[in-house]
Amino acid sequence: MISPKLLEIDRSIRDLSLEEQMWLLESLVKNLRKKTNTNNFPLNSQDIEKEIAEMANDNEIKTEIHAIDEEFAITQMDGLEKQ
Repeated sequence: MISPKLLEIDRSIRDLSLEEQMWLLESLVKNLRKKTNTNNFPLNSQDIEKEIAEMANDNEIKTEIHAIDEEFAITQMDGLEKQ
């Protein structure tokens, strides 16, 4: 089950700009990579960084994130202020 704190973080992430969301995604991947043994993954850390960079610059991914932002735009009216 997803915790209320995680749901709150998810709502906050939706308030971020596309650029901020991409930065956050890259940061999360870097932190996860530090916490795990990359030898367990089929890709080495350089391959993962390359793939993340490609994702950050992929127009289809940017378009999808924009569509998701628009779909959840109604949540902007949930009474929570952007901080």
